[in-house]
Amino acid sequence: MAATDYKFEGWLGMDASAAEGKMVWGEFEPKAWEETDVDIKITHCGVCGSDIHTLRSGWGPTSYPCCVGHEIVGNVVRVGSKAVGGLKIGDRVGVGAQSDSCQGRKGPDPCEACDSGNENLCQRMHVGTYNGVYMNGGKSYGGYATYNRAPSRFVVKIPEGIPSALAASMLCGGVTVYTPLKFHGCAPGKSVGVVGLGGLGHFAVMFAKALGADKVVVVSRASDKKEDALKMGADDFIATDEDKDWAKTHAGTLDLIIGTASSNRMPMTQYLNLLRFDGTFVQVGAPDDGLPSISAFPLIQKRLKLTGSLIGSPSDIRSMLQLAVEKNVRPWVTEIPMKDANQAILDLDAGKPRYRYTLVNEGCEDVQASSVKL
Repeated sequence: MAATDYKFEGWLGMDASAAEGKMVWGEFEPKAWEETDVDIKITHCGVCGSDIHTLRSGWGPTSYPCCVGHEIVGNVVRVGSKAVGGLKIGDRVGVGAQSDSCQGRKGPDPCEACDSGNENLCQRMHVGTYNGVYMNGGKSYGGYATYNRAPSRFVVKIPEGIPSALAASMLCGGVTVYTPLKFHGCAPGKSVGVVGLGGLGHFAVMFAKALGADKVVVVSRASDKKEDALKMGADDFIATDEDKDWAKTHAGTLDLIIGTASSNRMPMTQYLNLLRFDGTFVQVGAPDDGLPSISAFPLIQKRLKLTGSLIGSPSDIRSMLQLAVEKNVRPWVTEIPMKDANQAILDLDAGKPRYRYTLVNEGCEDVQASSVKL
């Protein structure tokens, strides 16, 4: 298929009201083609909390118009002559939350993050799959769309055995918790806590068990999701609003906690008290209004580590997908037609998904009347 045979169209946020379900369908201009790029015909795109944060400029000013969506799965329709990864037309591939990094190309010194395979931590040029700017000056547009253009280095093949709708949801939500679980030693003999059972938290439960954790405990305010957590593989459930003694009862029982909640009202000091000596708390949720204050005593009395983690590198994504195949990890995903993206955003903001939404590109012909062209 030649480059002129298709148009890049998608759901565009024109201002912060887009987060209120007011995205408009329109045509956009992707980054200028480079021979290291590939074009992807999108079949599926996961709906992520990051999409709402960005649409409403929650993490800082958004460059409107913005097409969100960074859990992209589709088929390759164009491959540059300098593309890497052995990609070819027809391959089923995915793009996660990042679509480029400096790769050591800027400045006189090597890039420590990129050179060590941690491109997701690149400080020089971390290009988001949407709302970013490439080195050639082109703007990045996401996957609530018909096509996506991305540097081949950040395009991964989707292995057989994972349906596209499930694979899409893993490309940000899954790898965001898989990466710190693996890095911080989730394995047989370990007890892992998961704060929050939303889109990220449900992945954390599944991947912790897939990595062999002996015990996985979900920490949530209420018990309404307890049955779901146990079905996902959790061994125990703590409802903090319903058990006034939870912090004492479970003190010193966990080796590692993954914090997925996005709130500045979290009882962080009590969470830290759940850890054993030399335990680690990894925060991956990023609330618009910042994190709560904590007491220093749990940190200094038990030599705890309080840290964070950001998505994952392309190699992390490949490793995660392979584990998902081997351990038959099956996230809880609801498929939504791409034409209903605005409603999906509203439902996500209201906390309705159980536990991830994936948009399916069945065509958006019925929204063309209200389309715009940039």
